[in-house]
Amino acid sequence: MLVRHPTQPDWGLGQIQSVIDGRVTVNFEHAGKLLIIASQVELEVVADDAH
Repeated sequence: MLVRHPTQPDWGLGQIQSVIDGRVTVNFEHAGKLLIIASQVELEVVADDAH
């Protein structure tokens, strides 16, 4: 699933790698792999209509 961080648009698109106990590991285009706490940040899902 592709997502964007709502307050860090410069990180680019992120691909979710895993979700474990509310912790989401996302690999962002320009920021690399980061751990996001789902209860603190609501990631924006990017529609994947191109495929």
